Amino acid sequence: MLEQSLILLVSLTLLVWSADKFVYGAAALARNLGLSPLIIGLTIVAMGSSAPEMMVAGSASVAGKVDTAIGNVIGSNITNITLVLGLTALFKPLLVGSQTIRRELPIILLTSAIAVAFLADYTLALWEGITLAILFFITIGYLAYSSIHKTPLNQIDRLEDDLSDDVPEGVSTGKSIFWLIAGLTLLLISSNYLVDSAVVIAKYFGISDLVIGLTIIAIGTSLPELAASITGVMKGEDDLALGNIVGSNIFNALAVLAIPGILAPGAIDPAALTRDGLIMIGVTIMLIAMAIGIKGPRSINRVEGGILFACFIGYQYMLFGGAS
Repeated sequence: MLEQSLILLVSLTLLVWSADKFVYGAAALARNLGLSPLIIGLTIVAMGSSAPEMMVAGSASVAGKVDTAIGNVIGSNITNITLVLGLTALFKPLLVGSQTIRRELPIILLTSAIAVAFLADYTLALWEGITLAILFFITIGYLAYSSIHKTPLNQIDRLEDDLSDDVPEGVSTGKSIFWLIAGLTLLLISSNYLVDSAVVIAKYFGISDLVIGLTIIAIGTSLPELAASITGVMKGEDDLALGNIVGSNIFNALAVLAIPGILAPGAIDPAALTRDGLIMIGVTIMLIAMAIGIKGPRSINRVEGGILFACFIGYQYMLFGGAS
């Protein structure tokens, strides 16, 4: 069991590192091909932090561990809001002022509700997986269009300047292709080892596939979001820190959940809906209530960050306290 635990930790570390290199290569290549930093930031960089969830979902689905894949999606969304935003706000209150973020907040609730609705019959069908994938591309297109055409010019310039910092510059095409391929290859390898070791550990301790996805794997694959959010607030880019979480949750609820629906449609653990799906909706509503001020911009303060973090601790206790 010690060996499997070490494999899991190494796999998680490699998964997070390779996701960063994959995004680095993809973003650099896109820049070399002439795409603007704004478009790259709103697509490749924004989706990059969810690359670990995507790879885990694919590996778990191929291995027949659909509940692990679905648990990772729901668990990551809950972890992003309660742990990542909670710790970030405790570190430094998050100012919420961007119109882009305000447009995205209703979408995060809508996409979460769609995900839960598709799980309402305790199955995830092929047509639902395809529908989620289509909705993802429509949503990304809408967000990119809105950010470019519906945001005042001065805010566009400021947003593009912020996103430019996240897009590598001066990287040769050969080097960007190398990191793109190397990152993707390591993502595939590490995600396979991660799922395999997690399954062995889950069986040893009598934990369900769903709970292992909701906890250990979800927390591990949310590490990129935690690093990006804390780095963002340290640089004074609060909107990007919050936008990273919003974008990641939208990506998870649509694109990542589509993967088990397409690769391994079928029955799921009912608890994914009756317990975890409802909690995901609840913490999403809590985030919106905290983020949207009644009169103009406001912040998610340290007290609210503490509440979110307390919700994370309570959720973990509930899962390991016999609710699995």
